[in-house]
Amino acid sequence: METPKATKNGTEESGVLASVPAKAPVEDAAQGALQREGSGIWVRGRALGRWPVVLGLVFSDVALALLVWGVALMLHGLWGRGEPTFIGLASIVPNVAVWVGMRALLGLYPGYGLDAAEALRRQSYSVVATVAIIALFALALQVGDMFSRLLLGLVFLILLVAGPLVRYLAKRTLKRFGLWGKPVAVLGAGEAGRRLVRSLKEEWGLGFVPVAVFDFRLAPTGGVLEGVPYGGTVVDALEASRRHGVDTAIFAMPDVQREHLAKFVGRAGLAFRHVIVVPDLLGITNSAVAARDLGGIFGVEIKHNLLDPWALRAKRALDLLATAVGGILILPLLAVLAVLVLVESRGGIFYRDYRMGRDGQLFSCLKFRTMVPDAESELRRHLKEDDGLREEYLRYHKLRDDPRVTRLGRFLRKTSLDELPQLWNVLRGEMSLVGPRPYLPRESEEIGSSQEEVVRVPPGITGPWQVGGRSHASFGERVRMDAYYVRNWSVWLDLVLLARTVKALTLDRAAY
Repeated sequence: METPKATKNGTEESGVLASVPAKAPVEDAAQGALQREGSGIWVRGRALGRWPVVLGLVFSDVALALLVWGVALMLHGLWGRGEPTFIGLASIVPNVAVWVGMRALLGLYPGYGLDAAEALRRQSYSVVATVAIIALFALALQVGDMFSRLLLGLVFLILLVAGPLVRYLAKRTLKRFGLWGKPVAVLGAGEAGRRLVRSLKEEWGLGFVPVAVFDFRLAPTGGVLEGVPYGGTVVDALEASRRHGVDTAIFAMPDVQREHLAKFVGRAGLAFRHVIVVPDLLGITNSAVAARDLGGIFGVEIKHNLLDPWALRAKRALDLLATAVGGILILPLLAVLAVLVLVESRGGIFYRDYRMGRDGQLFSCLKFRTMVPDAESELRRHLKEDDGLREEYLRYHKLRDDPRVTRLGRFLRKTSLDELPQLWNVLRGEMSLVGPRPYLPRESEEIGSSQEEVVRVPPGITGPWQVGGRSHASFGERVRMDAYYVRNWSVWLDLVLLARTVKALTLDRAAY
């Protein structure tokens, strides 16, 4: 294939770029795309840069820290540990400065490009480092009476819980005013580019806002890709970067020959400050990868955290602690639901069904009964009589309007309260709070090649399928979500999924 060459009109004249149209329409398209899609983000971003976002996040962190220290000092006084002194109140200012400084050092201003688990990890580290630094200074300056262990403990716990929540609310507020996020150019209009654009839109917290897609030989149908307009060729992307101040480009071209991709990436590095390349490693990479320099040869190390025995122990400890505390708190609710199930229809309170656990071992999964007795016979009868129901069940392994479900059962399923008895399975070590979906033995064949990976860990009461797809995701999509979870597991990811589960149960009523 002939090596592409740049011409005076800004397009490539031969080889892989032979089909590119003349510059005028392409340039007009790129200009129009950026103006249409980026009228808010582009103009504001160019004029103000990232400082409005940074200032907004700093303001929210300072306000939170002042409030936390005020509440901690008040509680400190109420518990008879001494009234706040002027010196003690004045010391809050440097403490807040340490808090903000640690978050800045950890890259949380603005924190673009950090996924939820990584952002939570850095925020937690910032709290630990802040409290440790304050304790060391208090000890060195012999002012330990102003910062008792009780006071520091209160500050630590409140910041640890409230910090991520306040950061989320601050980002939501900035997003509402069109300030959160930085514009990025997506280079690649094929299927990989489509998946990338869709992912960036769904995970808005990353802060990468795709405003235009570019490709050297492929224009998306209708001139848009997942709602993002086509801006022309890769060369046009470089011109757009200089003209509009874009500093980030993401290459999603897994099918391009290596020499061409290397040439385009090299060129992009002259125009874009940040260049990200999506490698052709679908199904292999995870968030625990690490770059390795193998004597001048680039390598990628793939880590599977769940193969580490200490990681599994940490996960088990988190399960036991959260289940013990949460189980005690919701015990009255469990009793009320058990009585309601018993009163509504004849039959047992609980439903037991065999599911595949860790390493494929079967276990008895516990739920509140939500169906009429002899539900399996009823299912076979309905599927035999109704072709539409049979097709829906084959696709989702669920029925939206399942005729076997009771009235209370519909409520329990909609709110996922029917799964609360599985806390017993967690205590027994058969399940985890977060993990892959507990699959039926008959679904083993349909899981396919991912089964060995999915059953590597205990199934979870909640997981990525619960907060990502809920009941709208097809069976195949749920399997892919579970495989992704296993490859990317971390304590931080579990905490993120638990928080998102609460949000999904309170705001999203899509389960059935």
